[in-house]
Amino acid sequence: MFMQLFCSEETNDLIITRSCFSRRHHLTASYAVMCYVCQKDCKPQSLFSGVNEGDMADRTPPLESGQLLSPELPILASPPPPSMVNGEGPQQVILVQVNPGEAFTIRREDGQFQCITGPAQVPMMSPNGSVPPIYVPPGYVSQIIEENGVRRVLVLPQQPDFHPGGHSPLHHPPPPPHAHMPAFIPHPAMMPPPPHLYTSMAGGVGDLSSQYISQYHPAHIFSEQVSADSHPQHGRPTFVHRDDRTTKTHERLQKKLKERQGGGGGGGGGQVKDSPPSSPQKSCNSPPAVDIHNGIGGKELEAEPRHPVTCPDKQISKGKNGESRVLDKEAQALIAFLSTISKPVVSDIQARGAEVSWVAPARPENENGSVEDDSSSPQPLSYDISVSVEGKDGKYQTMYCGEELSATLKGLRPATDHHVRVQAMSNSIVGSPSEPVSFTTLSCEPDPPNPPKKASGTKNALVLQWKASCDNGSKILNYILQWDEGKGTGIFEKCYSGPQKQYRVTKLTPASRYSFRLAAENDMGVSEFSEVVDLFTSCSVPLPPFPPELETAGVTWLCVKWQRPSSSPKEDDISYILEMEEEGSGYGFQRSYDGEELSHTVRNLHRSTKYKFRVAAYNSEGKSNPSQVVEFITKPDRPSSPCRPVIKGRVLPNSFKMAWEPPKEDGGSEVTKYVVELSEGLSGSSWGLVYSGPALEHVCDGLKPGCSYQTRVYCMSEGGQSPMSETLQVQTLAVPPGPCQPPRLVGKPKSREVQLRWVPPQVDGGSPVSCYSVEVSGQQAEESREVYQGPELDCSVGALMPGKTYSFRVKAANKAGFGPLSERCEMTTAPGAPEQCKAPSTTCKSPTCVVVSWEAPPCNGAPVTEFRLEWGAAEGTMQVCYSGSALSHEMRGLLPATNYFCRVQAANLAGVGPFSEAVLCQTPCSVPAAVSNIYQLKESELQKYETTADEDEEDEEGVVSRPSPVFSPSTCLGIGWDSPCDHGSEITSYLIDLGEKQPVVVGRVNKHVIQHLQPDTSYRIRIQAQNSLGTGPFSHTFKLKTKPLPPQPPRLECTAFSHQTLRLKWGDGPTKAASSEALQYQLQMGDKNGRFLPLYKGPCHTHKVQRLNESTSYTFRIQAFNEAGEGPFSNVYTFTTPRSPPAPVKAPKVERLDDNSCEVTWEALPPMKGDPVIYTLQSMIGNSEFKQIYKGSATSFHAQNLQTSSDYRFRVCAIRQCQDATELSGPYSPTVTLSPQRSDAAATGGSSAGSGLRTSAESARTRQSLTDEQCAFLLLMVFAVIAILIAFIIQYFVIK
Repeated sequence: MFMQLFCSEETNDLIITRSCFSRRHHLTASYAVMCYVCQKDCKPQSLFSGVNEGDMADRTPPLESGQLLSPELPILASPPPPSMVNGEGPQQVILVQVNPGEAFTIRREDGQFQCITGPAQVPMMSPNGSVPPIYVPPGYVSQIIEENGVRRVLVLPQQPDFHPGGHSPLHHPPPPPHAHMPAFIPHPAMMPPPPHLYTSMAGGVGDLSSQYISQYHPAHIFSEQVSADSHPQHGRPTFVHRDDRTTKTHERLQKKLKERQGGGGGGGGGQVKDSPPSSPQKSCNSPPAVDIHNGIGGKELEAEPRHPVTCPDKQISKGKNGESRVLDKEAQALIAFLSTISKPVVSDIQARGAEVSWVAPARPENENGSVEDDSSSPQPLSYDISVSVEGKDGKYQTMYCGEELSATLKGLRPATDHHVRVQAMSNSIVGSPSEPVSFTTLSCEPDPPNPPKKASGTKNALVLQWKASCDNGSKILNYILQWDEGKGTGIFEKCYSGPQKQYRVTKLTPASRYSFRLAAENDMGVSEFSEVVDLFTSCSVPLPPFPPELETAGVTWLCVKWQRPSSSPKEDDISYILEMEEEGSGYGFQRSYDGEELSHTVRNLHRSTKYKFRVAAYNSEGKSNPSQVVEFITKPDRPSSPCRPVIKGRVLPNSFKMAWEPPKEDGGSEVTKYVVELSEGLSGSSWGLVYSGPALEHVCDGLKPGCSYQTRVYCMSEGGQSPMSETLQVQTLAVPPGPCQPPRLVGKPKSREVQLRWVPPQVDGGSPVSCYSVEVSGQQAEESREVYQGPELDCSVGALMPGKTYSFRVKAANKAGFGPLSERCEMTTAPGAPEQCKAPSTTCKSPTCVVVSWEAPPCNGAPVTEFRLEWGAAEGTMQVCYSGSALSHEMRGLLPATNYFCRVQAANLAGVGPFSEAVLCQTPCSVPAAVSNIYQLKESELQKYETTADEDEEDEEGVVSRPSPVFSPSTCLGIGWDSPCDHGSEITSYLIDLGEKQPVVVGRVNKHVIQHLQPDTSYRIRIQAQNSLGTGPFSHTFKLKTKPLPPQPPRLECTAFSHQTLRLKWGDGPTKAASSEALQYQLQMGDKNGRFLPLYKGPCHTHKVQRLNESTSYTFRIQAFNEAGEGPFSNVYTFTTPRSPPAPVKAPKVERLDDNSCEVTWEALPPMKGDPVIYTLQSMIGNSEFKQIYKGSATSFHAQNLQTSSDYRFRVCAIRQCQDATELSGPYSPTVTLSPQRSDAAATGGSSAGSGLRTSAESARTRQSLTDEQCAFLLLMVFAVIAILIAFIIQYFVIK
């Protein structure tokens, strides 16, 4: 049993419920709640709240615990006090007092729960500034007291021992002594739970209403307000007498609570004054609800068994009322005593167990400082040890429950963190659990693994696999696999030991059983072995199975079964192949099933067909021979429906003969009989059998005349009954109906129409009348004509003449035919509109004027008052153009050579007559219309256009074809126009007017090129068309302009040349070219075949031609162009490249021979295009000038008579001797210096001269300039190094 406090979100009410009730009862009190311990045999567990933890904890001072009142205090209800003003607006503070041994759980703003164990005081704030009402559980009532300026509400239990039999009548307490404190009337639905005490307060110190009294004294209340006969019907004594034991216990418990809660001040001696006695309630007999212990509910209750919660009213009824009240206070004190237990001590921690010890809770001290001997609870204490492996706040499971102060925990998890706590109990009362203590178990050997499984296998080998087990804190090092070697004696030998999780066992016997078991090993030891598993090796090829048997057969399927070969062991995995052959197919046996089942249904077969079957078995070793062949036949299918029956012969009034055709599909078996069913009427609700036999026709007789019948046929065969055929509907003959009554006129007759109505004939001839026929005739000897035939009983007769008399007759018809005509009925029509006019006549006065005339039609009794003439270019678009009494009309403003239609109608007082027939009128031809659109031809169209202007100048002897001339947009204008309307006469030519020039006449064309015009000149052009009737009007004037003349080619010059390049220049330079930005040039160069290829196109005036050959002539021509077009090409210019000089020679090598001579050598160059190469060697002494010392084709020279004290410099160049006796000298090589011998050269022997030469050569080589290839390679290496550095920087600083 527990108490629950929460806040309703909709009403901001505080609700107190009890878990021992299946439904929730509410009692309202607008104050805070303080929870006290109930009687001894009730277990207080927890206090829940849905209200967030109070935000006013730092604003409201902790309150002292009020005076504990005995359960016989009367109940008092009061209106809520005024709210407290705190901060910006009014707020109501609620203080919840949690006693020792209890827990108060609240839901915080983040949605999590927070558990507060007693003793504590939890301040909470009302969200809207008002005091929420408190709902008290059934069996409890509230009472208001005031202690030292603090207003509280006590929630007290009712006494349930005054209502035997469970009946609880409602009693009303006497009225209160003060008018402003009304008495509380309990609700009938509030049943009494076990007694529990709550207190509550609202507001703070000093926040009191003037209507409350500062102190209440219980003794005064019971002596003055409660009479001895308050409840005489229940025999309940008055509450005036209170024994000393009750008073002493009350004072002792009040003092203990003050010491535990740290409270001080008044309130301990407060008394309740002028409170009415409480109302008795019914005993607690409701079923218990879900229990919640110490603020932990839900799943935790499943792991923590508790003693059953009993209702205390059974024990209270044995003693006096005063004794029962003492038990309630002792239970409250006992809970506080049990909650003082300290946390346990864990020792001797092993892998799966530990020793836990604890100290019994200490007895509270009395007023004298000695340990109190509470004789009211002599029962021994028991302890509940619970362990959690999910953390401190996780789920706890009870491991021990007894009276000892130590316990051995077994069954713990190795290498796991555990939390253990202890909880004291006494006589079904449980205290709060102690603080948890954490410890970690030791590691141990692994858990036994699962048995190994067979991954694959053959006749002589098995592949085993297994999964890792729990290592219990130490990594698994090896797995030990043992087997019985196939002996079956139960003695196992080691087969494998290692860290792998699979092993292949070889050299086994086929079709044998082997037993295996597995164990795991770590640093702590070897686990127990797993369960023994039996595995089998494969067998040999199975024997042929028995022939398959037919289990069931269908129209398109056969269910075949077979047996397992008897010689194959059960452990062998055998699969089967079922083969089938259709009779007459010629394909032989085809596989239809491959699997381990012993039966198979072959589907999609043909009906009534013979099939052959055989089966073969196979395993991993091979396939057996097939079994013997058996034959099975599918069942025949039911036939299809017969063809729709037809009538054979004539249908008589009482019979008809029907016939039918056999079904198109007989289903594989012969039709045995046909069944004919007949149904009267068209509903087809009831069918009767009229024939059954093999014939294909039948006569249905005994029918009713003029009645409808339906008939159908189905057939029977070995395959079953076919579907029904289509239904044949037959109508027997009927007698024609009798005569009708004469028709009568409906309404007034019209000029050309009358409305008639009649009734059906009295005799229908045995068949419903389906049709009526109306005939009309004139007064004269005119033949009758039918004007209506249909099923209706009225009709409208039209096409009559106005003002004439007609006679009408009617006759009826059914399926048998028409009956006789009725008697005549004469009627006269009313006057009508005029008759249709004759076709009008037309007369053309001019191409734009026509006269229309007509004649007056018959007037039908009323003179014609108006004629209406319609005129239009088409029959569907004619409009009224004249309305009057004249017989002619003149139409003006027409188009020449155009078709027009006209018609006329007459009108009188009776209406408007019909239009006459439409008459076609065509206006005469005329000169053409004006040309509407003139446009200029594009240059592309101008080039494709072929003029016919010179066709008249062809030779008279024959036709000579001439190529179309090339038109220049500077002197020609290409124009086009749209052909105008010819007004009935074909256009023969066009006249083009150019203003000042002579007009140009062209033929029947829509395009023309006007030649011999002035460049860059505007012309005003207009065109008129001509036909055989004359010349039409001119078109609107269009202004067109010719383009300027294209530019002339410039003069081409060669400004610079070499043996590989030519620099060409044309025009006046870039200064003048800038003034004409649109002027561009096209330079072309001739090839070997005489064709000119484009070389440059652009606005520049120079161009450098590269990659040419030496001593070669090249041809060029140039062309200028602008917006006016491309100008003519210039004359052909020829430029020749010179011969190339020899390449530079590398630096020569100088070798001193003696003091006065040396030898100079250099590299040889190959001949250049057949021209020989000679060399010139020059030398220089000191700082003088170079002098030639040698010229010839040799590559070395011996210099003599050298001065020993002078420096000599040598250089060489190549000379090309051309065939025309000219010489081309190349550049000189780098100089080489020959230094003189010094006096100190004797120390080094003769090596100083050589070193001096080498030094001079090296310095000369150093001074050489780098070639283009070397510069390009050097730049490439520099860029590569920079790219590598950038990539490294990006990798190191950006990516990482």
